[in-house]
Amino acid sequence: MKDGFVRVLIAPDKFKGCLRAGEVAAGIAAGLHRAGIECTELPLADGGDGSVDAALSAGFRPHPVTVTAATGHPHHATIAISDDATALVEIANTCGLATYAGSPPDALGASSFGFGEAIRAAVHAGARTVVLALGGSASTDGGAGMLAALGYEFSDADANPLQPNGANLIHIHSVRRHDALDLSHVQFVLASDVTNTLTGPHGAAAVFAPQKGARNHDIARLDAGLKTLVAA
Repeated sequence: MKDGFVRVLIAPDKFKGCLRAGEVAAGIAAGLHRAGIECTELPLADGGDGSVDAALSAGFRPHPVTVTAATGHPHHATIAISDDATALVEIANTCGLATYAGSPPDALGASSFGFGEAIRAAVHAGARTVVLALGGSASTDGGAGMLAALGYEFSDADANPLQPNGANLIHIHSVRRHDALDLSHVQFVLASDVTNTLTGPHGAAAVFAPQKGARNHDIARLDAGLKTLVAA
């Protein structure tokens, strides 16, 4: 504050289940404007829901994509692309919990396939740096679905192809790179606010799968499946 002049930066995250970060910022700004206070809105995100919206608010361009939702059905989503060939791809708005649209979550059947489709779309759109916003996912598949969308194949001990989801991780015997997308020229940046291990009592299945509809026996199966995926 200088000589009684106040300028406020409004930089909120979402109010999950209630308002998007942009809506929160707009509401606060409206109240401050009524009080005669000058402010700037800068919605933020933590790598979860609203990460694409935050990038768009910062000047990125929207790029619509059609991907596979957590339900397995086609889903219209958006990725954000900047003028310097940086793209932000969000698992929450492609195949996250938000894409169930009222249906009960399916921790074993959900896949990150739609996330991989969005990454492929970003690379085809010319992105050379891709920021992966990892929060709000519906799946505990270790990224197997994402890899399948990028051209990798998973099979069991009898060489039968496997649908890459949480339920099938435990059956994975081999992973084959089949006509995979060339990503050697792309830099990936992970956007996440957690530091959990992949497996074990503080791992992805134990900590996050219950939020995705997993019961105790599902958690054990998912954790064992993640170990199998790593070993493959």
